[in-house]
Amino acid sequence: MARLERLGLPSRLFAALALVVCAGAGTLLAVALLIAPTAFDTHLRRSGAVDLTPGVLTHVDRAFTQATLISLTAAITVAIIAAGLIAWLIARRLAAPVAGLAAATTRIADGNYDTDLADPRLGPEFAALTRAVNQLGRKLATSEQTRRRLLADLGHELRTPIAALEATVEAITDGVLPVDEETLTTLADQASRLRRLSTDLESVSRAEERQLALHPQPARLADLARRAANALRPRYQAADVDLRTSADEPGPTVTVDHDRLVEALMNLLDNALRHTPPGGVVTVTTDWPDGGPARVTVVDTGEGFPPDRAAHLFERFYRTDPARGHSAAPPGHGPGRHGSGIGLTITQAIIRAHHGNVTAHSAGPGEGATFTVTLPATTPRRSGTDR
Repeated sequence: MARLERLGLPSRLFAALALVVCAGAGTLLAVALLIAPTAFDTHLRRSGAVDLTPGVLTHVDRAFTQATLISLTAAITVAIIAAGLIAWLIARRLAAPVAGLAAATTRIADGNYDTDLADPRLGPEFAALTRAVNQLGRKLATSEQTRRRLLADLGHELRTPIAALEATVEAITDGVLPVDEETLTTLADQASRLRRLSTDLESVSRAEERQLALHPQPARLADLARRAANALRPRYQAADVDLRTSADEPGPTVTVDHDRLVEALMNLLDNALRHTPPGGVVTVTTDWPDGGPARVTVVDTGEGFPPDRAAHLFERFYRTDPARGHSAAPPGHGPGRHGSGIGLTITQAIIRAHHGNVTAHSAGPGEGATFTVTLPATTPRRSGTDR
């Protein structure tokens, strides 16, 4: 049994096919030897050869049996050789892609995700398996790149407040800075930044894992959008950015967690503020096109982004300009609620937890940006006017 267990797939396939051929050959030989002599004797008697002596009949029977046996043995031997050759070729043909898949998965397990297996052309099952392994390699490669960038960006985000804390504490220790209200405020600000970063990371992790504690209740989408806009309006006024709202009346009703959805919309508005220069305009619109999903659109006249980077905006710590940190806001702008760079990631996770979607669009740098949130509506469409 131990030797059989050590046999490879080609040997196992060849042995299985050889057993099938041998079983068929043995069955053919046994049946022929049992039936052929009786059938021959019957036909011989019906031919009218009644004057044959018993000795002649015995000799004829033996000659027929031997001729049949020799012919069948020769034919079966040739058939077994041909079948064995075909079985060997089939076994090799089937074993080669399996070995390739095993080698590819081993490389993936070792951290080499550059896998591009060709279709072995052995049917839809092998084709599907090959595509699955290739897709697994690509997704793992993307995840590894995201992980490395996440760690690098996380280190970058942590480095600034930690360095500021170290410098302030060292200055206090050396007597350069007095322990006054301004110094304590600086320490509190940097500690708050670290706390906010850790809280944001926990929030986005829970949201992406669908572990958010949601308490959905019906609400008019326009009311939630105005609530988010009103919460940030003072900051917009301080930054000299015009914040406008527009809504269908009475508009759609959605069943959502009010606080979570307002948080998601505030993240979008915060992102628009940080990327819109003084004198710019940000418009929040709620509507219900064609009676389909309810929609909230945030349009700004800010710096925009390359169209091909729209999908990446919702990744953790993604920057449209890698050379610019999150703290490099336009003049007159303070750091946003999510200067950590994961506000849009949290927004996407919250919206998806409500079975909705959020997308981004821009015609290019300097052309502004549009973020669109769609959510399932829970009320029939009613006519209304824009305000």
